Amino acid sequence: MDGGTATEDTGINLRTLIFALLALACGHMLSTLLRTIPAISLDLMAHDFGTSPQALASLTSIYHFSFAAAQVPVGAALDRFGVRPVSLSLLAGTVVGTLVSGLAVGPASFVLGQFLLGVATSGMLMCPMTLAAKQMSAAKFGLWSGMILSIGNIGMLLSSSPLAFVVDQFGWRAGFWISAGFGVAVLIAVFALVPRQPAAHADESSPLQQMTEVLRLGLSRGLRGLIALSMVSLGASLALRGLWGGPWLMDVKGLSRIEAGNLLGLFTLAMIAGPICIGAFDRKFGHRRTVVAAAHALAALLLALMAAGAPHLPVSNLFGVAVMPRQYDLVLLILIGLTTSAQPLIFGMTRQLVDAQNTGKALSAVNLAFFLGTALMQSITAGVAALFGLPAVLLFMAVALVIGTVLFLIYTKA
Repeated sequence: MDGGTATEDTGINLRTLIFALLALACGHMLSTLLRTIPAISLDLMAHDFGTSPQALASLTSIYHFSFAAAQVPVGAALDRFGVRPVSLSLLAGTVVGTLVSGLAVGPASFVLGQFLLGVATSGMLMCPMTLAAKQMSAAKFGLWSGMILSIGNIGMLLSSSPLAFVVDQFGWRAGFWISAGFGVAVLIAVFALVPRQPAAHADESSPLQQMTEVLRLGLSRGLRGLIALSMVSLGASLALRGLWGGPWLMDVKGLSRIEAGNLLGLFTLAMIAGPICIGAFDRKFGHRRTVVAAAHALAALLLALMAAGAPHLPVSNLFGVAVMPRQYDLVLLILIGLTTSAQPLIFGMTRQLVDAQNTGKALSAVNLAFFLGTALMQSITAGVAALFGLPAVLLFMAVALVIGTVLFLIYTKA
């Protein structure tokens, strides 16, 4: 298909669609950057705010709660108004939320900034996903959803070693100032590259009815297994990458901030490469249900092995060392990054189960589960960390993945 060929549903040529998707995916990149800033700077922020890192970590969950709650109106808005106006509105809000976060002077203003960012970035993944889903076949959507997620995960790469350097040199607030500038650039790109077009298959039901439909789809029998796994899937990977990975490497393994950032950067590279690889694998070989279940079960095992490498725990004792070396964690982090890359296939399975009129709502219902689960994971693991320590956090996430995988297999059984 060449650049002048129209895509399947609405007549947008392929070149225009690709540039539009790239611009929108950069919005998702900004979102992943913003949500993972605390992983590198949590201790410094807590010191400035006069609170403990554990208490501040629990407050970061407001981002994910507001992000999840906003999926309901965002999903309805995407189907009702279309991608372009929704994405531009959300990007403007993201810039405002980033500035508020950079100006925070205590826990209360930090929570306000996190709330604004959660609401404003809530559609940064759904905008390109919805555009791709309505323009492409289910098979092609599986590949493109992986590419969108891979581009978005570059934001987590930016918040590893590069952000660690910025924080060490200029303070944690500089991360938000840079992100605000990036947000303005993405807003301009979306304005210039995403075409104006009416919402496809828009219906005339009220906004309240459309928002109710997002929740109804999420609770429906057909999506129940996908929702169950979504509740723990992203939560485990983001809690590790966005919150506990830094403290684990610095406090348990004794690495410096830059060293921890380097390992988290390699973890993120695996998260970037993984969705593209698994999207290509899915398009060629299929077996989505089996791949999704096996990948999440393996991720649970890897998390348990990482926890067991802490001082005086089974793997360290087995090898006769005080604590397993950083190379051990690096291998496990890369493998976790690859195995959790099966998440795009959940979107692909969702796309196959609904018609075009409900695509935005169904995808938002799944995304709601992803980020509601992430919010719950961060809130619960903050308590687990305070009571039992960081190895228990990793074990808790492993158990959650096992439960989610079992429920997924039960509810998706033919």
